[in-house]
Amino acid sequence: MVDLSTIKEHAEVIGADGVHVGTVDHVDGDRIKLTKADSGEGSHKGHHHYIAQGLIAGVDGDGTVRLSATGANAVFFEEEKDG
Repeated sequence: MVDLSTIKEHAEVIGADGVHVGTVDHVDGDRIKLTKADSGEGSHKGHHHYIAQGLIAGVDGDGTVRLSATGANAVFFEEEKDG
C-alpha cells in the first residue's frame, strides 16, 4: 500500500493509461481529495471528488500519483462530496 504522506498538494493524478484524472487538493484520511477544478461537468461540477488509497498504484519521483485503474475507469470509483 502506498504511503499517503508521500503525496503532495497540486500533484497530478493519472490513470494507469496515462490519462489525467485530477489534481491533488490534499490527503484526507485514507484518500486523496481532488481540486474542484477537476470536478467535471453537469451534476459533477462544484463537488470535490476523492480517490481511495486502494486505487493508488504508486507515486513517481516527480510526485505524479499513478492509479491502478485507467482514467476512464477511475471516475467510476471516485467518491463525491458536496461543497
